[in-house]
Amino acid sequence: MLPSINIELKHDSDGLQIMLLNGEDVSDDIRLPAISVYASDVSAIPEVRQFLLGAQRELAMRSSVIMDGRDIGTVVLPDARLKIFLTATAEERAGRRFAELTEKGTKTTFEEVLKDLNYRDMNDSARTLAPLKPAPDAIILDTTGNTLDLSFELLSGIISECFNI
Repeated sequence: MLPSINIELKHDSDGLQIMLLNGEDVSDDIRLPAISVYASDVSAIPEVRQFLLGAQRELAMRSSVIMDGRDIGTVVLPDARLKIFLTATAEERAGRRFAELTEKGTKTTFEEVLKDLNYRDMNDSARTLAPLKPAPDAIILDTTGNTLDLSFELLSGIISECFNI
């Protein structure tokens, strides 16, 4: 199926990012708990990793991007000028994801979200192919306890300093 897959990143009229899969907007779907778990399992398949690696690098070459993912700084864009390894405790991240899902009307519990997140963390950290880990030259930013505004301010400061803006 990989040769028939077309992944595109676009922006709507408000500037919000839209992820398209074969022309279909899957932006909300890719954030669902079940999809997140499946993504961890499927991403361990070497052929899938290779396909995604090419697609992600092509996207980065076509435009200036801020890209997030569990192996962006170590595998996808190891020569990126700036790498930030953004982290928080599992409970903090699960709380944020639970609030996001609840706001969108997805029925779940904090415990389910935390269980899925811990499963994905374990799975992604233990895989031999492109494991979850910070790049040696990454700036590690722990946002545990931060508001979104504070985290954004800290990230903006790091980016401004790196790019002299």
